[in-house]
Amino acid sequence: MKSLLLGYALFSLYSVIAVYVFYLIIMLLSHKRIIGIIKGVKYARYRELSGSEQVPPVSILVPSYNEELTIIESVRSLLNLGYPSYEVIVVNDGSKDRTLQVLIEEFNLIRKTNYSAQQALEAMPIKGVYYNPRYPKLYVVDKENGGKADALNVGVNVSHYPLVATIDADSLLEKDALIRLASVYMENPEETIAIGGNVRVANGCKIENGSVTEVNLPGKLLPMFQNIEYLKSFLAGRIGWSAINGLIIVSGAFGLFRKDYLVQVDGYRDGFPGEDMNIIIKLHKHMLDNNLPYRIAYCPDAVCWTQAPESMRILKSQRKRWSRGNIKNIFKYSSMMFVPKYRAVGLLSMPYTLIFETLGPYLRITGYMALFAYISLNMADYKMMLLIIGVSLLVEVLFSCGALLIEEIAFRRYPKFKDLVKMMFYSVLMTLGYNQINVYWKILGHIDYIRNDDSWGVMVRTSWKNELAAPKQELPQTNP
Repeated sequence: MKSLLLGYALFSLYSVIAVYVFYLIIMLLSHKRIIGIIKGVKYARYRELSGSEQVPPVSILVPSYNEELTIIESVRSLLNLGYPSYEVIVVNDGSKDRTLQVLIEEFNLIRKTNYSAQQALEAMPIKGVYYNPRYPKLYVVDKENGGKADALNVGVNVSHYPLVATIDADSLLEKDALIRLASVYMENPEETIAIGGNVRVANGCKIENGSVTEVNLPGKLLPMFQNIEYLKSFLAGRIGWSAINGLIIVSGAFGLFRKDYLVQVDGYRDGFPGEDMNIIIKLHKHMLDNNLPYRIAYCPDAVCWTQAPESMRILKSQRKRWSRGNIKNIFKYSSMMFVPKYRAVGLLSMPYTLIFETLGPYLRITGYMALFAYISLNMADYKMMLLIIGVSLLVEVLFSCGALLIEEIAFRRYPKFKDLVKMMFYSVLMTLGYNQINVYWKILGHIDYIRNDDSWGVMVRTSWKNELAAPKQELPQTNP
């Protein structure tokens, strides 16, 4: 029994380490790529492009459900972007609060008696379109509730421009974020079909007139942990995956797409909590099935600021939804895995996601159980225990350091040295309980998937005007 329990604990540890070794390669690709990005920024054209007619016009889609506390600041942020030609389409997905009313009141909107909407994608009926000539870039679409994917499809149908950007209603774009994405698109417009932006945690930052005027670290524990997670995911991960055209997620919080290809793959699919992952895998599959040259890029210096959950209950609901969407998409497109035709996506990205995101939690939790059983039966070899725990901590901290190194070298959004020290401290702290809770939540998400539970859960919205001080309203979101 002793050798069996210890053997399984070591097997679990080695399996997780093996996955992390692969992730280390991705992180090294990120570091290599970031050097090129830094050099490119010195000669970037986005400043001169901000007033150029050469820049393609963009339709910004903002799916909204019960967003009355954040929507005004978010829309104001979008109306003040440094971009020559664009429109903002807010899609009110049957909100039960005053989302539509606050928009009408704030911008003095009136209902249009006639409007044009393509029927390129299937979606729920539109109840009305609102507009004010004083704000020529802004359109508000009111529709029956159908979910976030359905709201995005309506936005595509109503949009007027060949490029569409998606942004969550509780997020704020930096003024130059869209032009930075456009500059990446214009490097190769024939082959670039999607570009992801960088998402950062706004909790703790100072917000004025829809803009982040002062960057600060979150003042609360959970947002601080999430801040580090976002840095690891977006800086240490997605830069590397995009370098090999293996990116399978463009965050729903901020991304840019060619509308014609969204239509070709029948748009966003309802019933997938991870609609941002679903649409990207569909695009990969469509392009590779038809042998079309393409790239799905990532732009780390195009920044979107978002609110992170501040309570365990809301964070749990979010992570269960992410886990459910992940496993649903992986199983839906499992036929792509290990097929050479699907290149980096089929041979690397999806298998990695299956092993690390889907099977990884079970390896971790059963490894913990074996280790605890080993201890409870008085079989503990304390040197071996310390080795297992030490290696686990070292691996986690190593990747946090890698992400923070990219942040410090390339972006320096947190210029204070004490902020880096603080993030390093929390990187260690989150390995002692928080990461283990995340494993548990992922498994709960898998259970929801087996039960065919597609509910969105609950979300908290906090007014930007209160500088993310405390939740002011909590609303159930059954199917946004």
